[in-house]
Amino acid sequence: MSYQVLARKWRPRTFHELVGQAHVQRALVNALDQGRLHHAYLFTGTRGVGKTTLARILAKCLNCTANGRGDEGITSTPCGQCDSCQAIDEGRFVDLIEVDAASRTKVEDTRELLDNVQYAPTQGRYKVYLIDEVHMLSTSSFNALLKTLEEPPPHVKFLLATTDPQKLPATVLSRCLQFTLKHMPPERVVEHLTYVLGEEGVEYDESALWLLGKAAEGSMRDAMSLTDQAIAFGQGAVRHADVAAMLGTLDHRHVLALVEALADVDVQTLLAEVAQLAEQGPDFAAVLDELTAILHRLAVAQMVPDAMDNSHGDRAQIQQLASRFTAEDIQLYYQIGIQGRGDMVHAPDLRSALEMTLLRMLAFRPQGVPKPPATPLPLRREPALGTSASSEAPAETAASVDESSAKKPEPSPVVAEVKPPAPAEVQAAAPPDDNAAELAEQHRPELNSEEPPPWSLEEVESAATLSPEPEPEPEPEPEPEPEPEPVSLKASSEAVDANSGLTHSAWLAHFDALGLGGLTRNLAANCQLESDNGDIVVLRLDPSQSAMQAEVHNGRIERALKALGMPRKVQFSVAELDAGLETPRQQEERLQQERHAQAVDLLHHDPNIQKLQQAFGATLIESTVKPTPEPRS
Repeated sequence: MSYQVLARKWRPRTFHELVGQAHVQRALVNALDQGRLHHAYLFTGTRGVGKTTLARILAKCLNCTANGRGDEGITSTPCGQCDSCQAIDEGRFVDLIEVDAASRTKVEDTRELLDNVQYAPTQGRYKVYLIDEVHMLSTSSFNALLKTLEEPPPHVKFLLATTDPQKLPATVLSRCLQFTLKHMPPERVVEHLTYVLGEEGVEYDESALWLLGKAAEGSMRDAMSLTDQAIAFGQGAVRHADVAAMLGTLDHRHVLALVEALADVDVQTLLAEVAQLAEQGPDFAAVLDELTAILHRLAVAQMVPDAMDNSHGDRAQIQQLASRFTAEDIQLYYQIGIQGRGDMVHAPDLRSALEMTLLRMLAFRPQGVPKPPATPLPLRREPALGTSASSEAPAETAASVDESSAKKPEPSPVVAEVKPPAPAEVQAAAPPDDNAAELAEQHRPELNSEEPPPWSLEEVESAATLSPEPEPEPEPEPEPEPEPEPVSLKASSEAVDANSGLTHSAWLAHFDALGLGGLTRNLAANCQLESDNGDIVVLRLDPSQSAMQAEVHNGRIERALKALGMPRKVQFSVAELDAGLETPRQQEERLQQERHAQAVDLLHHDPNIQKLQQAFGATLIESTVKPTPEPRS
């Protein structure tokens, strides 16, 4: 007996054996059970998804004669044992006329076919015309078919199949019930191949089936044909190495090894993996394509884990890898990979192009970028812990000014507030006097300047000299208490250690001093301090920001706390935030709004602005006012 290939041997013979087309199966089964039959059906879809198979099953349902059902015996479950069912399965049923439109495109062929439509069926209940690749018919053939397709005799059914429905005239589409068959996902292909090989008694590796499912590209027939080839190639077994060699495709495990090296930032391992790949003579452009495809899956796994596909059967491994990258790293690597793919045509060879693309990913990752120098602090504040003396010249001047002013018995109010002031602070610090207003106007920075100029010591002394002496009071008023100096980071960290706990106010006060950046800063800025027992800091995270959470952020925050003298383990608690407490982001937004309001108020009271409004009817557009940002402490 001759061998029958798997694609024909395991072709579905009933609707319940059909794989992956539940939407079409449901519609046809319900129509058959309720007797609501159309005279023309159109099945569309790519090769190997079951168009012809569905048409043959439908023909059996229309002509099955089991159990003496007679003319009313139409069923959605053909028996497969009666003469009609067996004849249709074997391709010898005279009332099932299968036409290959690709070889019979002429109008004469269509007219010859339609000459017999009027005659009753010879053997079955219905005369079924199955026209495959119907889009290949000529325009004249379609025109000849239209009238019969619209109003055929009651004993005739038309079943049309095509892979290119866009080429069909609208007049044909409007006369048919159209069913679009779906691609077969790799998961469905692997599931069916597992069942078939189990029934056939063929040994297999599951990873080999995933290779076959990926290579089938949505076609179940292609998957069955490739499985036949793999069985022959592997001498009766389907093994991963044999299938990879047969297909000549890239081993997915090598690409995952490259991604592992990127996660570890291990350049030596990365280049070693490329060298190992080069021994197999792969298509390096395909390697980069596969790498960017994995980066896309990693991004989906981070943002929407439930939407991640399992096209290679490696869902668990991809989810584990996703937790080792930050979102910005993945987006950057993907962009570099896409750009590198386009640059490969200009590279001297493809291997060097792949290596340079991988090295570029690590060279430009956010962690590799040196931090910018610390921003000079205001004169009235102490320099931050760990700030070099050479880069903090303004801070040294501030320290000298503070020491000299501290030695004086009665420091001037102007000197006590010495710093590069915001415009609103200059007006608030000056006494309510015309001379003081003129002084403030002289030292007010230009509206278009990005940063207020610092005051020199000569300007400070002249400001103190020009300030009018206050009028004598009958009774001396007590001197105002000096504004408390901000606690330095070193003192703050020691106080926290002594109290065995970090307070929420300290979390807000020293958030900028942590030096976090990128996604980690964005994540921490949306957190409130829930608790701190001296060993573990629990940060309460807004549920709307929970998608950003990853293990890498915990380590970065822990290192930042340790650098400030507060060694802690960091844990996140996803819960609704306390309405009475601010997050660092909410505090920053509030302070920005306050600075904006002060700047707007200063402009409204500016004499020059008032003159412009009186002379020209000018209007201040408050939304365009941008106050100078305060330097971070």
